[in-house]
Amino acid sequence: MRYPFWRCAVFLVALLPPLYWLYQAWIFALGPDPGKALVDRLGQGGLILLLVTLAMTPLQKLTRWGGWIQVRRQLGLWSFTYVVLHLSAYAVFILGLDMGQLAIELRKRPYIIIGFVASLMLLVMAVTSNRWSMRRLGTAWKKLHRLIYVILALGLLHMLWVVRSDLERWAIYAALGVCLMLLRLPRIARQLPLLRSRFAMR
Repeated sequence: MRYPFWRCAVFLVALLPPLYWLYQAWIFALGPDPGKALVDRLGQGGLILLLVTLAMTPLQKLTRWGGWIQVRRQLGLWSFTYVVLHLSAYAVFILGLDMGQLAIELRKRPYIIIGFVASLMLLVMAVTSNRWSMRRLGTAWKKLHRLIYVILALGLLHMLWVVRSDLERWAIYAALGVCLMLLRLPRIARQLPLLRSRFAMR
């Protein structure tokens, strides 16, 4: 396995926040509604990790260091893990495990449907993030994993609907998402290795 220490460091950095948030919830340090705070933090954590996952390819092209690509799948799976925890926390703390309450929530908050659709797409990507699936699906694998762009758009829309009173934070995530999409345009992506060469010559 290449870059074992780097992989381990990424694993620990991704693992620690939810453990810390659970500890904060346990000691009632998340404010008057710790359950809702936990739901929000896990959801935003999943979105942040999705953005970080998308940043790995541009970083690899810019620096030519293979370690970025080596942790891309791990980061994507961590993003999925956060989303699963986000949904689980929502079911426990918001719904109280009462699925009958879900129908009421969907009528009042249709953005839940958008988040759920994005979660299903992320599930498909997580299940097929292995070498067997890559061999089995062939060229269709890359097309399937382009769902990450749709997932990002749906995730940003979901968050926008949730935090309508705090658009500044959402705007930061949206701007990062737009920048990462622009960096994947063929004309711009071809310039990234050239930028590294120009900086190295100075």
